[in-house]
Amino acid sequence: MTIPPSISALFQKKGMRISLGILGIALLALIPQLNLKSYYMGVLCRILLYTILAGSLNVINGYSGQFNIGHAGFFGIGAYTSAILSLQLKMPFWIALPISGLLAMIVGLIVALPTLRLKGIYLAIVTLGASEIIRLIALNWMSLTGGPNGLRGIPAPVLFGLKFSRSQQYYYIFLVLSLVFYFMTRRIIQSRIGRAWISIREDETAARSLGVETMRFKAANFMYGAFWAGIAGGAFSPYFKFISSDMFSLDEGFNILSMVIIGGQGTLAGPIVGAIIVNFLTEFLRPISQYRLVVYAILIIAMMWLRPQGLVGVSKSVLAERRFGRSRRVHRR
Repeated sequence: MTIPPSISALFQKKGMRISLGILGIALLALIPQLNLKSYYMGVLCRILLYTILAGSLNVINGYSGQFNIGHAGFFGIGAYTSAILSLQLKMPFWIALPISGLLAMIVGLIVALPTLRLKGIYLAIVTLGASEIIRLIALNWMSLTGGPNGLRGIPAPVLFGLKFSRSQQYYYIFLVLSLVFYFMTRRIIQSRIGRAWISIREDETAARSLGVETMRFKAANFMYGAFWAGIAGGAFSPYFKFISSDMFSLDEGFNILSMVIIGGQGTLAGPIVGAIIVNFLTEFLRPISQYRLVVYAILIIAMMWLRPQGLVGVSKSVLAERRFGRSRRVHRR
């Protein structure tokens, strides 16, 4: 029995993608063995961290069409949960980490339920307010969060006697978490749930008329994004060893949002590209850090003009429309 050429080619392409994926993961795993300086390893750790944060926000904004700009609040919930459990209850990091994600997911559900019928700027304002409420609670709950002084001395994770105290070691935690997030999100997007999210993004009324329970899927979408933001926060606090409420301000929320917009919403690779670009820009602009947000704003405006769906997304832009219109006129002549 012979295999049709089309099926054979499909298997070859799939095998090639798997081989390239394994090779890429192996190369990423070898980076700490290059004995890079702690500064460079720290930059790589932050890129992996923001890959999770930008990717989880992209699940909400890019795949279901909801407009969340308060993602820093869920990030802060995860960070404080992990820190408090480690400091006050002496709970191991590996137990505190999933609890951080679950608590952020519960808060995400609390925020999502009253806002399921809101869209656009109205939803953005609610998520912005929720993020500020979370930050103000952390700022003023002195007995639990340390108030403006924050929480210090957060213990490092320990696994089989190995203490993750350096960036070279902590890199592997961020790498594993980012890979788990990527592959899990990829499977969900390709499933019935992901198709429901995309149908809601494209036309919620049409999706509802076809039997999609839009409210339930939108709530699940928000919870999933909040869960991974909490996981990122739970991994961040022992890495930085200190957290305070000003780390999860509106600036941080807009920082995460800029990565999604620059990389490309509604794509799996977009947040990765956005995290790399924005983090490198952050390091490059460190001498003029007070103007960092101004540069980001100019970059976002330029992206909206030249390529609205980001660097990775496929879309028409003003320049593309002009080129298309010019070529069509030439063809008619």
